[in-house]
Amino acid sequence: MRIREVVVTGQNQVELQTRDLDGSALGPGDLLIDTEATFISAGTELANYTGKEPKVFVPGQWCTYPWRSGYGNVGVVRAVGPGVTRAAVGDRVFTYANHGSTVVFNQQRLVVGVPDDMDPVLAAAARMAGVAMTGIIVSEIRDAPWVAVFGLGMVGNLAAQMFHLRGCRVIGVDPVAARRELAARCGIDVTVGGTPEEAQAAIMEHTGGKGAGIAVDAVGHSAVVMQAAKATATFGQLVLLGSPRVPVEGNLTMLLSDIHLRMITMRGALEWCVPMYPDIGERTSQYSKQQTIFAWLRSGRLRLAELISHRLPPEEIKQAYKGLLRQPETYTGVALAWK
Repeated sequence: MRIREVVVTGQNQVELQTRDLDGSALGPGDLLIDTEATFISAGTELANYTGKEPKVFVPGQWCTYPWRSGYGNVGVVRAVGPGVTRAAVGDRVFTYANHGSTVVFNQQRLVVGVPDDMDPVLAAAARMAGVAMTGIIVSEIRDAPWVAVFGLGMVGNLAAQMFHLRGCRVIGVDPVAARRELAARCGIDVTVGGTPEEAQAAIMEHTGGKGAGIAVDAVGHSAVVMQAAKATATFGQLVLLGSPRVPVEGNLTMLLSDIHLRMITMRGALEWCVPMYPDIGERTSQYSKQQTIFAWLRSGRLRLAELISHRLPPEEIKQAYKGLLRQPETYTGVALAWK
């Protein structure tokens, strides 16, 4: 069969290509899925598209050019290979498959059933909520700590909402007024902006001079990590939710000394370190967190629809990437509608 898929062919180059896919040759655990919607990750995808991720230039890496982009897919199972237990033909499923009209995906990675009454675009956008929730998973939340989330893009907004759902007192930090206003519409009552010094002063004022018990970098920029460290309370936690990629000059000793002297715990929050399915007792898995996200969305406790600004056909993938890069206040979240 002929399929369409998004391919990043080089730095700042993306195409919607066609190729042949043999849907009859499914291996053990494989599912053939007709895609309804996929969602663009403004962090990982754009870092690879622009070449900020150095691995795109290294042969044999997961994102080496040419790269079939995307990792949030919702579609209907068309056929299954031997030993498939996670879904049946006709089921609507959420997977980490790429942007493609039809995809082959193995159940050893993640396959989660999508509620029948859920909009496929909303379910695909829940991919970003899965990224955000890793910050909750790695944090030790006691009582009702102050949490400062630095960066109120889609992942930071969702992380702020989730900490609020867990009973935390949340401060959203972003220099862009439009992002702060959107966060407020999603239930984040306290937001601060301005220069790093102004934001620091505002955080200290809200926390009674103590700083945030948990500070989260949702940007993926080392300079923001340094800013977040200053806002972290003594004995607090500094969570790296974003993936730092861009080199930054600074005094590393000052950062490490501050962490050491104030007994701050720094925690990495890369979601790929979380097991795909439950393995030991009640340990959180990718599967369980996605089920939790769907439950929060159905109950209305997690606000996601407000963050989806565009539903575009896959033919407009170039405009989607350019919009996310050049007009982030307008392109807050972009889905590709394949059906």
